[in-house]
Amino acid sequence: MIAGTSAAERGERLVGYDVDVLVVGGGIVGLSTAYALVRERPGVSVEVLEKEDFLASHQTGRNSGVIHSGVYYRPGSFKARFAVGGAAEMVEFCREHGIAHEVTGKLIVAVDREELPRLHALARRGRENGIPVRELDRAGIAEHEPHVAGVAGLHVGTTGICDFPAVARRLGALAEAAGARLRPAEEVLRVDHRPDGVVVGTRRAELRAGVLVNCAGLHSDRVARLAGDDPGVRIVPFRGEYYELVPERRGLVRGLVYPVPDPAFPFLGVHLTRGVHGDVHVGPNAVPALALEGYDRRTVRLRDVAATAAFPGTWRIARRHWRYEVGELHRSLSKRAFTAAVRRLLPEVATEDLVPAPAGVRAQAVARDGTLLDDFAFAGFDPEAKPDTASGRPSRLVHVLNAPSPAATASLPIGREVARRALAALDAER
Repeated sequence: MIAGTSAAERGERLVGYDVDVLVVGGGIVGLSTAYALVRERPGVSVEVLEKEDFLASHQTGRNSGVIHSGVYYRPGSFKARFAVGGAAEMVEFCREHGIAHEVTGKLIVAVDREELPRLHALARRGRENGIPVRELDRAGIAEHEPHVAGVAGLHVGTTGICDFPAVARRLGALAEAAGARLRPAEEVLRVDHRPDGVVVGTRRAELRAGVLVNCAGLHSDRVARLAGDDPGVRIVPFRGEYYELVPERRGLVRGLVYPVPDPAFPFLGVHLTRGVHGDVHVGPNAVPALALEGYDRRTVRLRDVAATAAFPGTWRIARRHWRYEVGELHRSLSKRAFTAAVRRLLPEVATEDLVPAPAGVRAQAVARDGTLLDDFAFAGFDPEAKPDTASGRPSRLVHVLNAPSPAATASLPIGREVARRALAALDAER
């Protein structure tokens, strides 16, 4: 025995627990957290509960595959720090494990002069975040993307693409090899947060854990409420609807092309993305989904609709951004309108060049005042805070409440941050 260390610090199973750390959510963030836990604390017992039959079934398996550079994010924020470092780590991880990837760089294009101030502001922000950026004129744009129109551009050299579902599967395999247990088809139905542990019920089992880590993505606010915490936010699902270029027109796009984003809204606008398998995705539209997993217009879940409608932040965001959303809905319902939006960047594209592609749903956390959370958000146990429960004991819960894009890019540093909090919560109980 090492003097001054706890059982948790020595990697021993805490007496009376089925598992030391129970992770809810088998997406890339949950799997990265499990991987970080078993690497940081060999011998700690870790299990991952995933409600679907397969890992990475939702946001991880339905994103654009872009390794984001971090150029958009406020300097010093979690997103800026984790995306910049995470992009380099993700490329190295893919290289080490033979996962399809490519560092392509990307163009951010101003299509008219009114967007130039925002483009220059992005260049300054990128440099503040330590990202190599190069400002381009029309000729510079044509050198990278001959078919793309714009008055000026920004080339971001560290952006890339990869197969994120393959990354998630590899993280799961590495975690399992180090002793973690992955449990698909185990949906969390009950959570009882007690002073001596967290009891979690599924249809198959009841588990007692030292610490519960909530990486449930689209369901993260619900899991927090099941555990008795008020997250102060609601996940409002936005469906990202994509088209892709027909194979014979894929040559119109060499790499990644983005418009200058609107800073008032968290979505990046319709962009062009060449994937690791050669396909070129175009989009997305960002429209409200009528179910947390509403990947098409026909999917409606009344429970989800009622929960979203009952949250005051939903109506405040609708009042604040209704003009923007009307445009998104118009492009969703009219392929001709969508094509017109694409032609601002890619004038040669025609309606018949676009065919529907699978949609994704973004788990966007919204505050009660209608503010869209702009940064990754964590809650529950905070290693730097004093105990704030009525008993004076620290929380046994760690929540990841907001982890939309660029969470896949940043998943390795996010996993380490969540693991740090979970292990500190475990140690605080001994």
